[in-house]
Amino acid sequence: MKKALIFQGGWQGHEPEKVAGILAGILEEEDFNVKITNTLTTLQEDDLTQYDLIVPNWTQGTIEKDQLQPLIDAVAQGTGLAGLHGGMGDSFRMEVDYQFMVGGQWVAHPGNDGVSYNVHILDRDDPLTKGISDFTVVSEQYYMHVDPAVKVHATTPFPNAEGPYQTNGEVDMPVVWTKRWGKGRVYYNCLGHVSEIVRMPQVMDLMKKGMTWASR
Repeated sequence: MKKALIFQGGWQGHEPEKVAGILAGILEEEDFNVKITNTLTTLQEDDLTQYDLIVPNWTQGTIEKDQLQPLIDAVAQGTGLAGLHGGMGDSFRMEVDYQFMVGGQWVAHPGNDGVSYNVHILDRDDPLTKGISDFTVVSEQYYMHVDPAVKVHATTPFPNAEGPYQTNGEVDMPVVWTKRWGKGRVYYNCLGHVSEIVRMPQVMDLMKKGMTWASR
């Protein structure tokens, strides 16, 4: 049986405990033994290389170097990394090494919550998106700074809400991407502002495919 670690916490507006429970449920259905922790000290106390997958679910916050480095090293050695929304894409804003590993960083959500936007699947034959059609989300629409090395699997069009960024014209912003970090696989999904969005069938399916793909 594969082993997964979910560390949850940080800003409570993203409902980290509820979201962690949903993600754990997906993994348990895929026959993972899942450990959920609400403290970052687990990252320095556990041998992280024992896990096949680590799921960050910690928005903002701060992390000590002796907590972050074991995480970075474990992924480089082959432990998978997968997560969603601010729980992985807006964690530990001062830690550029973490952002480098993840492949991007949240910078804005023009229009804030309640924006209706389309998610476009780029390749419906890809195992990470197979069987999923384009769909609409009413939530935050993440504007990200993205590593050009990532492989993009889904996008969303900007501008959608008013703002000074509109003068730059139309862009397709990555929503789902993958990359490699040493021997490890990294999967990120921008969706999932609150548990209600995570429970959308398309988001659940994307996360199931992504987390199992990223796993060692």
